[in-house]
Amino acid sequence: MMDKQDMLMAYCGLQCETCPLHLATREQDKALQHSMRESIANQCANLYGMTLKAEDITDCDGCRANTGRIFKGCEKCEIRKCARQKNIESCAFCDDYTCDFLEKHFAQDPDSRKRLEAMRGRSKL
Repeated sequence: MMDKQDMLMAYCGLQCETCPLHLATREQDKALQHSMRESIANQCANLYGMTLKAEDITDCDGCRANTGRIFKGCEKCEIRKCARQKNIESCAFCDDYTCDFLEKHFAQDPDSRKRLEAMRGRSKL
């Protein structure tokens, strides 16, 4: 069972409330929002080899949201696709935890593993 904090977490353990995409979505100042989206486009290029412009950075309410507002990188995410097909709230609750997709993700973001492990621990209480 997920608690309130966990509801703002992606299937893979990324923390949506601190995600630059989510923060830009929530930003009301349009000039600052555009600047944030330029920075995100640069980060995507440096970290993931994606060629994006600020205009390509769309609003995102998180990969678990049903609003239809999701970053295109998240739309293509194999972890998201798998979790949705299995109808699980988080990879922390998957019978196949940890899978190859997660291990690759954890190599880039070890804190995601820590968050999912904590969630798994709370679910056993």
